[in-house]
Amino acid sequence: MTATTALYKRRRLANSVSLVLSFSCMAIGVSALLWILYTLAYNGLSAFGSDFFLNSTPAPGSPGGGVANAIVGSLLMVAVATLVSTPIGILAGIYLAEFGDKSKFAAVTRFVVDIMLSAPSIVIGLFVFAIAVATTGTFSGWAGSLSLGLIAVPVVMRTTENMLRLVPGSLREAAFALGAPRWRVSLLVTLRAVKGGVITGVLLALARISGETAPLLFSALNNQFFSTDMSKPMANLPVMIFNFAMSPYEDWQRLAWGGAALIALLVLAINIIARVAFRDAKQA
Repeated sequence: MTATTALYKRRRLANSVSLVLSFSCMAIGVSALLWILYTLAYNGLSAFGSDFFLNSTPAPGSPGGGVANAIVGSLLMVAVATLVSTPIGILAGIYLAEFGDKSKFAAVTRFVVDIMLSAPSIVIGLFVFAIAVATTGTFSGWAGSLSLGLIAVPVVMRTTENMLRLVPGSLREAAFALGAPRWRVSLLVTLRAVKGGVITGVLLALARISGETAPLLFSALNNQFFSTDMSKPMANLPVMIFNFAMSPYEDWQRLAWGGAALIALLVLAINIIARVAFRDAKQA
């Protein structure tokens, strides 16, 4: 009885220590996150206003100005990258989960996707610079969209594949028993069953590419003026923040804080939407 009591006390002590350590680590992480959000809100929200959203970036040393050109440029490039990467990633994920589950080509594809997911974004930027910028002789919004799309495709692909693998085999067998071909089962049965998770993957990919800076430095570069011409260098929020944050001008630094707060709020909103959508999908 004594040995059992001593063992029970040791286990209770180990459990208490583990709980304290886990709670402490969680508190440190949450505190750092709240500190970052508070700093962005304190320094960035004060820059919000009509001029911030309606005017273009000012010349060096000029007061006032805004980031309208950077906002429009980022929206255009992110929209194009999302529209291109979403169908490619979803269809590739369907192939990996439904058709090429045990093929060598699928295994190689998964290996390449894992590399792309872990590769630094600057490597993708250099790759796009070599194939799209150096060959054409100019930076462009199309090159920026290409670099962002290459980052988004593996995220959507892997999310789609993982979600499809959660679909029970009995659902596929029931569809096959009704005489449905394999492609129809994949698109109208299994994909529809996990549409909430797939949408979540698309939103998470969108949140990731919204703040990427390194790929755009080597592809879209920047533009001080308002432009919607995707064939020329295009302004964007990440590069604008990078340039303005290191400038000696207080007005530029204020705009950089505002741009950082805007991206943070956008990414936070996208993640909240993704969490809500995924929760509803699981409840359904």
